[in-house]
Amino acid sequence: MTALVARPLVQRQTAQARHALVATAHTRLMVLMLLFAAAVTLVIGRLAMLAISSGEEARARVATLAARGDLIDRNGAPLARTIASWTIAVHPKKILGDKSAIAAKLAALMPERGDQAWFYRQLTRDTNFAYLNQRASPTLVEQVNAIGEPAIVFAQETQRLYPQSTMAAHALGFLSTDGHGMSGMERVLDQRLLDPAEGGKPVALSLDTRVQAALESELTRAMGTFSARGAGGVVLDVSTGEVIAMVSLPTFNPNRVGMSGSEELRNITTQSVFELGSTFKPITMAAAIDNGVVTSMDRRFDATHPLQVGRFTIHDERGDPKRWLNMAETLIYSSNVATARVADEVGPARMQAMFRKLGFDTKPDIELREKGRPLWPGYWARTTTMTTAYGHGIAVTPLHLASAYAALVNGGTWRPATLLKVEPGHAAQGRRVISEATSARMRQMLRLIVMRGTGRKGDAPGYRVGGKTGTAEAAVAGGYDRSRNVATFAAAFPMDAPRYVVLAMLDSPQGTKETGGWKTAAWNAAPVVGRTIARVGAMLGVTPDETRDIDVSDIVPTLWQDPTEKPMSGGQ
Repeated sequence: MTALVARPLVQRQTAQARHALVATAHTRLMVLMLLFAAAVTLVIGRLAMLAISSGEEARARVATLAARGDLIDRNGAPLARTIASWTIAVHPKKILGDKSAIAAKLAALMPERGDQAWFYRQLTRDTNFAYLNQRASPTLVEQVNAIGEPAIVFAQETQRLYPQSTMAAHALGFLSTDGHGMSGMERVLDQRLLDPAEGGKPVALSLDTRVQAALESELTRAMGTFSARGAGGVVLDVSTGEVIAMVSLPTFNPNRVGMSGSEELRNITTQSVFELGSTFKPITMAAAIDNGVVTSMDRRFDATHPLQVGRFTIHDERGDPKRWLNMAETLIYSSNVATARVADEVGPARMQAMFRKLGFDTKPDIELREKGRPLWPGYWARTTTMTTAYGHGIAVTPLHLASAYAALVNGGTWRPATLLKVEPGHAAQGRRVISEATSARMRQMLRLIVMRGTGRKGDAPGYRVGGKTGTAEAAVAGGYDRSRNVATFAAAFPMDAPRYVVLAMLDSPQGTKETGGWKTAAWNAAPVVGRTIARVGAMLGVTPDETRDIDVSDIVPTLWQDPTEKPMSGGQ
């Protein structure tokens, strides 16, 4: 009887235990489900926060760039455009996965951006946000998304694209991360390009991509051949001041400006100032003629021996003719001594006045913010007047010199340079620097320098080039570095009816076997100009014609006639 009673009791206890186990299992399952739901909610919440934080930045960038107008060259070729693209970014402090593994996967998908180490640095940066790729394709976005890391975010936004890559980088400039211009014409035109009233209209610059490409190519070639530290160049319309090409080397890629250093970002042509040597001599001759100091091309100046002025000695290069030289011969042979004697007669007041009229005492006159201030002598002693006459003791930018040469050959009017396309009849009025008669005389003498003097390697058949070479020791703190020089050739063409100034400058070029060790402008900068003009002259509407030239018949009879005289081998 006892056994019969106990059995139902055991059965009830067993059933209760089973119910308890089932209840416990249900409770645990519910807890797990709640934990899973909480995890999902947390992930979704974090993704939402990431989307909000990144979205704010993306929206700000899109708002800035969406209506930003394009930049085009004078012929309508695109220079800077706003395009739609995918951006891949990351929130380094919110990464959930293994950063090393993620970096390896990203490097495999985007090898052009960097290796695994580069991506790992981006993932471990002490910042809330970092770009991994700002011009990604939809396919790449899908592949990166498959990695499954929620801290990697994507956005379709607008980007600024420079389709010509490094071409004219210093003239164009680049944008900040918030979509505003940081340098170049992007900075100058920032408000205009973003003005809703403009409706995103493109702005035409004065640049010609064909000419820009040619000058960049020739300067890059020369910079490599002569192992130069840097190079700069300009092509300038002498009638309007329009900059047709502007080159500064080394350069940078505005599409990837973060990979560039200060040396690449610096615009040598408008920011760096140099003593430009003998290229100043034509300016001195123009001052002498225009002020009536020299009234006859027959007048000669003593260059038979070095010129002693106080404790200073001015001398010419070895091998230069030691005789009395007239104005044209002074330029043809690039005589420091004769030029100094001319400047001495012009005097400090009139020399300073000429330099000031050419803008040598102020920053170059152009829209860019990246401009260098000239080094103007603090005291104009007699020796200062003499040495600045041949480009020593005063430092300006290459653009200063290009604008000055435009005034020398265009009839005597100096105009500010501009990177904006000028419509016909709308050129700046400018200011008169020299008379038309003086300008006509300067065209003759500049042409003779190329025909008979140091500029012969800068000639281009049929284009009637005129110009002046200049080679000066590089100025350093406390003096000059005799192992370095700055080689410049400033020219204009066609000299019978000038249209364009072309200037090339090399910083610290070295001599080569082909140049016989010479590292002067006659051997390196002048050929750059000659080759550039030969390439672009016809593009610019100048028809080469070897049957015509500027009339120099009234000067030639005054020149020294010696058939036994050897051609100059060096040249300044």
